[in-house]
Amino acid sequence: MADATIDVVGVDDLPQIVDLYNQIFRPSKTEESFRRRYLGRYNVLQLVARVKDRPVGFFLGFELKPDTFFAWFYGVLADFRRSGIGSQLMEAAQSWAAQHEYETIRLECHNQHRPMLHLAIDLGYDIVGMRWDADRGENLVVFEKNLTIGR
Repeated sequence: MADATIDVVGVDDLPQIVDLYNQIFRPSKTEESFRRRYLGRYNVLQLVARVKDRPVGFFLGFELKPDTFFAWFYGVLADFRRSGIGSQLMEAAQSWAAQHEYETIRLECHNQHRPMLHLAIDLGYDIVGMRWDADRGENLVVFEKNLTIGR
């Protein structure tokens, strides 16, 4: 089990996140596409997971509505998957969202990404719906987790 260091990073670190994204996902995206998505977003959160100072994963999120935080993108390099880094990233994001008084955290996942579906369920997320992703022509599973339990 890897023990990653999870850091909150700023906008200046976006090139590193874009590089990680493009190593994990296709089609690739530009830094500008991320900046456009952030326009008008409140409480943008960028996390980077590092193992021995090497960036190996990331999390991106922002406020969806005043009581709900949205986990927009998250990923771990292939060589570091199944070692707990995804869980560490998601738990760090949940903690950050709870500290910022969000009641709920939401994420969406394509049905074919089984490891992420299992991770969400393992971390206590509930399936709350399905959404059609017209860009990819596939369904997304919508998950939410209540962050106020135990506060």
